[in-house]
Amino acid sequence: MTEELTITTERVDDIPLLLAHGERMGIPALLDEWFTAHGNWSGLRLGYTTLVWLAHILSESDHRMNHVQPWAEKRLETLNGCMGQTVRALDLSDDRLASILHMLSDDERWSAFECALNGQLVRVYALRPEIVRIDSTTASGYWSVNEAGLFQFGHSKDHRPDLPQVKVVFSTLDPLGMPVATNVVSGQSADDPLYVPAIQQVREGLGCSGLLYVGDCKMAALATRAFVQAGGDYYLTPLPKAQLSEKELDSYLSSVWSGQQTLTSVYREGRDGKRERIAEGYEREVILVGQVDGKTITWTERRLIIHSLSRAQAAETALWKRLNKARTALYALNERGRGKKRHRHVAELEEAAEAILKKHKVQGLLRLTYQVNSRWRTVRSYRKRPTRTVIDLDMWVIPVVDDCAVQDALQREGWRVYATNGPAAQLPLEQTVRAYRDQYIVERGYGRLKGHPLSLSPMYVDRDDHATGLIRLLSIALRVLTLLEFVVRRQLAEEGSELAGLYAGNPKRTTARPTAERLLEAFKEITLTVIQESQRTIRHLTPLSTVQGRILALLDFSTDVYTRLGVHSLKPP
Repeated sequence: MTEELTITTERVDDIPLLLAHGERMGIPALLDEWFTAHGNWSGLRLGYTTLVWLAHILSESDHRMNHVQPWAEKRLETLNGCMGQTVRALDLSDDRLASILHMLSDDERWSAFECALNGQLVRVYALRPEIVRIDSTTASGYWSVNEAGLFQFGHSKDHRPDLPQVKVVFSTLDPLGMPVATNVVSGQSADDPLYVPAIQQVREGLGCSGLLYVGDCKMAALATRAFVQAGGDYYLTPLPKAQLSEKELDSYLSSVWSGQQTLTSVYREGRDGKRERIAEGYEREVILVGQVDGKTITWTERRLIIHSLSRAQAAETALWKRLNKARTALYALNERGRGKKRHRHVAELEEAAEAILKKHKVQGLLRLTYQVNSRWRTVRSYRKRPTRTVIDLDMWVIPVVDDCAVQDALQREGWRVYATNGPAAQLPLEQTVRAYRDQYIVERGYGRLKGHPLSLSPMYVDRDDHATGLIRLLSIALRVLTLLEFVVRRQLAEEGSELAGLYAGNPKRTTARPTAERLLEAFKEITLTVIQESQRTIRHLTPLSTVQGRILALLDFSTDVYTRLGVHSLKPP
């Protein structure tokens, strides 16, 4: 008698690793602790439902709710085996996921959860909070706008001012770039007032002082700096024109130009291991007075006057490009040609020339000479018009570069003033410059959030509470990525070794700084085949490769995270 066999195959890929990593982070337990599901909730608990959704987002680079249930239906053996409990596809329905977003939009519960999660991660992963970077970004979409809604028109960092947007403020922890505070505000909100709430949220979440907060020039408001000082923390921010006038900047630079001020060189280690000079500068101290909660505080601020060599070189290159474009346009201003406008009066020509200077931002850098030639020209008779003699005026512009003005302009390029209240012994000039230059860390997180793999844009929700909940959910996913990457890099650094086998087509290429995306990609094509017989179930898992085992070891995971999926089982008689 022929026995019927049922054979199914599932894509396992990086799912077991993501689930194990998320469970070690404490995500399911903390979600269950701080968020309460409604009374009709049954099946898989809220925390584990959210963890499976996070695994789907990171594995598939897709946050759409209606794609999760079909994905889970094809991986039930994998999900059940990894989590040690029954998972139904219905547990991942879009209605249930929408209710999770609604719960995550609760500000009070989210704040408590985020504080608890930060404490858990700092403890479990032995993180040492020292530097926090704060910045904001926007996510645009085709949403309807109402007066009190989250989606509003505002200054777009996506260069889409025609679309309503939502604004996200991230506070991230160096050096891993992990979010420690996530604020979601309406799209028209100005950046300046967002820093104080973000700093307050970080203080509550990390429960420590003495941190260095790094932000762009919008963090330089005097009220923000006073707030940081009053809380026993430090700040580092460039000063914009609103906080530092041209006259003050000239006073700082005059001693440099006269040769009276000695500059300190700033170096960093290049990719080839050699030290390269990147900047030079000096510092001054000023006494500031500010108001915090009705109290007057006074403190000493260090102002670092820094000349960036690369920035100065880029500015010089750009200036000469603008000068050349302006000269070309000026020479062609009154040329003869079909369809070309001819200026008949000197005043018109001067006005057009000034417009060109303004367009290319080279006012005062070119000396313009206007030449006018007149000549008599005979016009033949035509029909009733007799032969006549007219005067033609040929006018053109001769631009000459004002070398002295150009040198004066270039002399100012590359200079920037940074403000900090950090003591010089703890935050010397060279270290301060390098600390601000690492601002790309938070930008990398925004790249992951808005692009691959979290794909916030486009956002497939249209309710304010769902949008807020989704952004907060993706901030948890960003924590999963950054910690995965950080742990592997830290372990490789401690071992003094590198990881090979991550680059397709070049298996011998090694790296000491692998990205989380490449680490997860290394687990692609792992499959689970399940053969069901009448009395037993046979499971076969694709054997783990050397690099996959190495990654698990670096993360301090046993290969059992995967191999337990291949355990055979017997049906009871």
